[in-house]
Parts: sequence; C-alpha cells; structure tokens
Amino acid sequence: MSLRTAFDTNPDRRYIMFGGKGGLGKTTFSAATAYWLAKQGYRVLVFSVDPQASLSDIFKRDIFGKGPVEIMPNLYAQEIDADQRIKEYQEEIRQKIRDMYGLPQIPEEIENYIQAAAAEPAMEESAIFDEVVDIVVGSQYDYYIYDLVPLGHALYYLSMASVYDEWIDKITKLREEMAEYDQVAAVMRRDKETEEDKILSELQFIKHRINTSSSILTDRQKTAFFFVVVPEEMIILDTQKAAGLFAKFDVPICGYIVNRVIPPELADQSIPEYLRNRLAMQKSYLEKIDRTFGGQVLARVPEFERDITGLPMIERMAQVMFGGET
Repeated sequence: MSLRTAFDTNPDRRYIMFGGKGGLGKTTFSAATAYWLAKQGYRVLVFSVDPQASLSDIFKRDIFGKGPVEIMPNLYAQEIDADQRIKEYQEEIRQKIRDMYGLPQIPEEIENYIQAAAAEPAMEESAIFDEVVDIVVGSQYDYYIYDLVPLGHALYYLSMASVYDEWIDKITKLREEMAEYDQVAAVMRRDKETEEDKILSELQFIKHRINTSSSILTDRQKTAFFFVVVPEEMIILDTQKAAGLFAKFDVPICGYIVNRVIPPELADQSIPEYLRNRLAMQKSYLEKIDRTFGGQVLARVPEFERDITGLPMIERMAQVMFGGET
C-alpha cells in the first residue's frame, strides 16, 4: 500500500498525525500533506503543538501565536503560543476574583500566587492540550494535520486526556457529594442555580470537551498516525519502542514513512568512497526497516538537495510523498 492509497481508501480519516524523533521531517511531512489535501479541494488546518515550532519557517510566514493563518486557498496553518494561552488563563482568574469579591484590583499576595502557578512546568503542556481541544472540537475543517512534538513529549501529550478525565471525575464526584448536603437549601431556592450546580456544569462541559478530543485521537475510523523514520540503527530501535508505547494509548498507527533516503542509483556513478559506504550502510538499514515494519512502510522519500521551505519545495515534497501531480 502507498501513502496515497492509505488516504484514498480511508476517506473518513480526517485527523492526521505525524510523529517520531525530533529532526526527522515530521513538520515537513505535515506541511506537504496539508498542501496536497488542500489541492484536492479540502479545507485543511495544519497545526503544531511543538513549542519550538517550525511551520513558520517552512511556509515562510510569521504565523506563531496568530491563530489559523491562510497560506493559500483551503490551506491554513497555526502554531500554538502556550505563553499567550497561560496569560489568558491568568486574566480569566483575575476577572473571576474581581467579579466574585467586587475588588477594584487583585491583592498583591493573590497576584503573586497567580504568577507562581503560571510558572509551573506542567502549565505549558496543559495550555497546549487545552488549545488542541479547542481546535479539534471546533470542527471547522475537513482535515486536521497534527505536527506532534518529539516522541517522549508526544506520549505525555497523548496521555493528558486520560489524566484530565480521571481528575475531573474525582472533582465531579466530590462536588456531587457536597451538593447532597445542600439539597434542602437548593429546594428553597429553585429559582436560582447554586454555586455547586455552576461548578458541576463547568466540570461536565470540560469533561465533554476532553472526551470528544481523546475519542478522536483513538478512533481508527477518523484518525491516522504515521511514524517518520530514517535509515539509521538508533532511529529504527527508538521507533520500535515508541510504536509499542503508542499502542498502549490505543493510537491507530497506520504506517511508516522513510525519510532522507540517499538515491541508490548514485552507486553506479563515480562518487567519493565516503558516500559509497553510506549507501551500503543505508541499504542494510532499509532492509531492516522492511523486515521490522513490513507492509506498513508506505513511502520512501529521498534526500533533497535543499531545505523544504516555501510552497514550490513543499509541492515537490507532496509529489514525492503522494505521487503524480498535486
């Protein structure tokens, strides 16, 4: 099966993820796939959850933190600004405190706490996850192309849904237990929603958003995850391990794309001994990839003579990945 066949035979898979070790070409493949789909007439959003995002570099457009930016007809790109999202969280908290207590300004000790909480290491991941939920639940596009962070962080990201879900279940149960003690008061004021009711409603809303997002990520009918691998020993081993870990999260792995393949026909030319040795080594690793991943290898992408930046080069990459004219 080819990569194009994988798309053509599974038209309901509208959530596409590329993953792998850092620096293997995930962002390039994400951009090229989004380009190819947009050329087919689909409305596509490619977005990055990597704090060191490079979609701006690939498209030669400043898109970081600006929401969905139209690159060309049907193609939109977005780089998530976690810091901006955290600032929005902080302002929401400040406003709620002002509204609840009628304060003209936030007391210094509370402001210090808000600032300290925003500096927690997990806050960035939480902000990114929340932004992704917003994007996915919105359903404004035909295709969503995820440019995932490197493998270790991607696993953390994919586990966030279950972590959030478990936490909200516990908090919701606690609020429900507390509400039982307020039943008499609630009966006396049926014309007014209790604070507990408001909190429960908010928790249930959050839970619905998270469940919607996580169910999409593990839905084999809607989602496809492709590993990017290069013909190198350590990358092959790391990809094998990662595939096993991803399977534990029920991520639907749909194939592997081999990147940076040195054209084997160079061996028939007069080339330096170094390059000839590289070709021989690559040949053995490509054979190992075929043995390890078998029929799940959907494409072999050659090493290009220059970086993939700008739409003309992205189009070239799309043609190699999917074949034919775009």
